[in-house]
Amino acid sequence: MAKARIDDGVGRAAVCSYAADAAGASRDIRALAVRYTLQLLSEEANGNTLEVRVPPFGAVQCIAGPRHTRGTPPNVVETDAATWLSLATGALSWVDGLATGRIHASGQRADLAAHLPLPLGP
Repeated sequence: MAKARIDDGVGRAAVCSYAADAAGASRDIRALAVRYTLQLLSEEANGNTLEVRVPPFGAVQCIAGPRHTRGTPPNVVETDAATWLSLATGALSWVDGLATGRIHASGQRADLAAHLPLPLGP
């Protein structure tokens, strides 16, 4: 069964609310903002080659290429919610996130630089 799609207006509102007060954002707002931005990533970079994990809120597969179906994926990106939302909104660059150790990326295709920041629109 497919997951319900988060409405763009609701998702963008959560991202804006988080960006306006990251330290004061509720767990529900952080969760919705993360899930919405992961949804956008999976739509913009459709595929199953790379798994992006933002525990405890969500994970998606994205990037076109060889499909992964069993066991631990060979290409994984994992980070915390604050780092992910900074990447998604452009507050943190992919290169800086890797250099500071805030992003854990493994595998030849574990690179989201071309897909971030996400098109969050008006």
